[in-house]
Amino acid sequence: MFTFSKDEQASSKCYVAYSTSSTPKNDQLPAAKKRPFTTIASHPFSHTVELILPEELYESTRHVLDGCMLRYSRVIMSLSEIITGDFFNHYIKTGNILMLSEGRPTVDNIFSLRDGVLRLELDKPTYERCGLAGKPIPDGGRKHTKSRYGGFTFHPSSLGLVELNLRLPSMLHGKKGFERIVWAFKNVLTQSVTWLFYDLQDRNAVGGPISKHHPIPKTVTPTITRMPKVLVPSFKSVHDLLSPQNATDLLEWIGLLSLRSARVNANDNIDSYLSRYEVPSFAATGSDGPLASRNLVRLRWHGFTDPGFMRAMCIVPVGTSEHHWLAVNVSCFDGAAYTVLRVGKEDCVTWECV
Repeated sequence: MFTFSKDEQASSKCYVAYSTSSTPKNDQLPAAKKRPFTTIASHPFSHTVELILPEELYESTRHVLDGCMLRYSRVIMSLSEIITGDFFNHYIKTGNILMLSEGRPTVDNIFSLRDGVLRLELDKPTYERCGLAGKPIPDGGRKHTKSRYGGFTFHPSSLGLVELNLRLPSMLHGKKGFERIVWAFKNVLTQSVTWLFYDLQDRNAVGGPISKHHPIPKTVTPTITRMPKVLVPSFKSVHDLLSPQNATDLLEWIGLLSLRSARVNANDNIDSYLSRYEVPSFAATGSDGPLASRNLVRLRWHGFTDPGFMRAMCIVPVGTSEHHWLAVNVSCFDGAAYTVLRVGKEDCVTWECV
């Protein structure tokens, strides 16, 4: 009588991958089709970035890291204002910006703009009144969630998107298809919402067509936290980290570093009745490897970040020794997260949780 698809069940998964990615030279760009850069590109909207690295590596690169700042703006606009006037011509037709509207995933109507493509996530009544073509986003059989249609998806199990490519030659005022979008924005999606705005072509821009909407500029500097005497496992053989158990243990250890948990401190003496956690150790022979007590540094940026900023964090110069490593944690607006661990000059492990 009832047909329930197993593919639509809500679930959370973590994927781990190994890759080699050497630090590019000044006149070279990183390989965009390799991990971790493909993972970074698939999550364009992030709100928190953490960089964890040994203290000696931080001291040698602090002149670069301390100056890494996020600059974005907060602006209140309606959808119709985005596709009209100088804003449309300057930022969308010829420029390149990131925009993300306010709203709660799976609850509110959410809009986003990337590479000239405007994506909408709408509830069913709004979708039906708009008259724009789209496909439903399944809720996986979960209770107390609205049926979502089209737009920017926050679910890996979504069936499709409504993508309005505003850079197409047909996206001009007077064209039939474009006038349908204008009608929907002027008659249905009329309210002004708060957007996060990021100009990818001019990160320091404070003027331009957006100035008439009175944006509030935001500048985010890193919060630096020093973590002395932390137990660090040996990374001599990165291939041994790819087994499901070792990859899970290593990701858990990086997560505890992010939380500044006392369980990873060298002088931690908590009763085993309260916590049985032990810092994992890895060795090529499969036996327990040595654990070293080292001083670490954590840098955290909390704000609207673009994929280019994460790529810059992942190509910070690292030495050739296994003692030279760095970990990058990224949390996204859609609830996804990923972690990148670089060891030595080339070895790289990427975890993606969706």
